[in-house]
Formats: sequence, structure tokens, C-alpha cells
Amino acid sequence: MKRYSFLFFVLCIFLFSCKNSLEDNCFTTKERHYDYKEEVPFTVEEILKNKPKNLSVSQLKDFRSFKTDSTEANYYDFKNEKEVLKKYEAHKKLYAKFDSAFNEQFAYFAKQSVGKAEYAFAQNNLGFWLTKIDGTTAKAYFLGLSFSHYYFNKIQTQPIIKDGELQLQGSFVRIVKVAGLPGYDDYSAIEDGKLFRIKLSDLEKDSVHDGYNDIFEESFGLNPEKGDTDSDGINDFNDLNPLHKSGKNKFTMLFEELVPKYAAVEGQDFKKMNYLFDVYGNDCEYFQMINPELRTFIVAENENKLPYYLRVTDVVHGGLSKLRKDPKNPEKFYIMKWGSSSTYDMAVEFKNGKWQIEIISGTVV
Repeated sequence: MKRYSFLFFVLCIFLFSCKNSLEDNCFTTKERHYDYKEEVPFTVEEILKNKPKNLSVSQLKDFRSFKTDSTEANYYDFKNEKEVLKKYEAHKKLYAKFDSAFNEQFAYFAKQSVGKAEYAFAQNNLGFWLTKIDGTTAKAYFLGLSFSHYYFNKIQTQPIIKDGELQLQGSFVRIVKVAGLPGYDDYSAIEDGKLFRIKLSDLEKDSVHDGYNDIFEESFGLNPEKGDTDSDGINDFNDLNPLHKSGKNKFTMLFEELVPKYAAVEGQDFKKMNYLFDVYGNDCEYFQMINPELRTFIVAENENKLPYYLRVTDVVHGGLSKLRKDPKNPEKFYIMKWGSSSTYDMAVEFKNGKWQIEIISGTVV
């Protein structure tokens, strides 16, 4: 009897702690204000100290500077729109095969054929990738190099694949915040003319053959030794919410209403867009249980609990506050929603099995 009493005692403590966790992580009685925080930029020494072990960095004697490359890449000739359109169409044609194979999940900057395989250096909202098409197989390999620290030239003057390595010309950079416009970042070089090299074997390593390379999984908190991180029966590559098991209750329904909705685009299938994610920092278990439309990472709010890549790379461009309880109505709450250039205060109330959402106030920068 003593053994069962002890187990019952442990179970009670576990359930009580879970209840407290839900209460602390999801609800509050205080108003929440979104505070913009400007990060102190890293030095070259700090970047090198924390660089991945598989990355080699060397100095180039002759190089295309950050200023030249970034200026030309962002230059738009308003007086010659026909020429701009012509260049855009030529670029789309050059990478049409990659756009088709990867459902337009990336922007591409350099391309090379090696034997029967075709490679292209690419970028999306999560960071830098090497994409590869070999016959009918298309795969993308995450570099794990933060765009907060690394800039890779849009025009590469040398082959990007050489001697079994990915080789990219670029610079070390720091983020420059635009005054009065939180979320709008610019960059400046802190050390120019670098050659960055990573072995293809390191990039392509996928320990459990689940579709994501180990570098990607380590960067975003997935388990590189387990094909199904959250043990929900869906492997990480096909899971729309790979860090957490999805569920269904009135609060998950609310959060599903508050995250962005995406209009269907002809020819696009969200389930096939394995490399495009929304990212949120939120500890609320109800939020973590959502069934999203687009692949979603819901990561820890506490910076110390995040993988290094997420600590130094701002891939979270929006979020939701805790639910503030209405003291007079247990079915009514107040919540703040923010994005890169807007904030909204909303009142939400659960009535007749549905959430009614009212925008109280908002700001758009």
C-alpha cells in the first residue's frame, strides 16, 4: 500500500505542476506591452569563436566587396523598368527548374552543375541553404550560418562547388537597426573579402534519413538522432508542427485563429513546402499544440533554452502575448499580437463553441 500511496503522491505533484505550468505560461492578470530590444552586435572575434567546427574561413586577396555586391543587388532603376523586368525574367528562367522542384520556397543567387547534379545557393526566411537536384530527387541542405553574422555575395565570381566543398565569397557583417522602424534591418560589413568553405559531406549528413540535414535539426531544436522529435507518429520532414504534439481544445482553436492565414496559390501545396516555416517564441502549451497551415516552429521564449543559431538569428517576426483574464467574465480574455511592423490589442471571447475576436487598438509602422 505504501508503494501505491507514493506513486499517487508523485502523480498528484506532476499534475499540479503541469496545471501551474499552463497557468504561468498561458495566462496573466497583468497588461503586456511589446518592448523593442536592440541587440549589441557581435565582433568578428566573437563570430569566429562561435563558428561551426565544419566551417573554414580564409581571406581573399581579390574580392567583390560587400558594398559593391549589396548595392548592386538592391539597386532598382526606376527610369528603366523594362530593363529591370528583363533581368527579373532572365533570373526566373535561369532558376525555373529549382523553383518548380522546391515549390518557390527559396530565392537563388548562384548555380552550378557537377556531373548529373545541379546545385544552387539559396536563401529563405530561416537562413541560407544549398539546394541540389539530381535526376528526379530534390534536396535542400541548411548551412546553419546566421544572416546576422554572414553575408554571401549575390554574385559569386568563382564556382560554388569545388573539391567536394561548398565555397562562398562574402563578408562578416553586423545588423544596423533603422531608427524608429523596429524590424527593419540593414547591414554593414565589419570584415570584408572572405571565402567560406564547408564540406558537402558535412552539409548532406542526415543521421536518421528523415529529410532534414543534421545542421538544420540542431539549429532549430529538432533531434538529429530521432526522425520524429515529438513522438506523434509523423516524421519531422512531414510534420507541420515538428517540435510539439498537436491537440484540440478551445484554446488551441483560438491560437489557430490568431496565427496568419495563407491564401491558396495555384500550383502551391503547403504540405510539400518542407523548408518554409513560421517561427514563434512562446511557452504556452496550448499554443504549442496548434495544427498550423504552414510548417511552424514554436520555440522557447527564454533565450538560454534556445540552440545557438536561434539565439543569434532573428527568425521570429511576430508573436502573441499571454492571455490576460477578464475579472468579470471567465470566457473573455485580452491578448496582444505583434509582427515586424505592427501591434494589435484584441479582446477574445468564447461563445457558442466559437471565438469572437475584436481588435481594440493597433499600430502600424
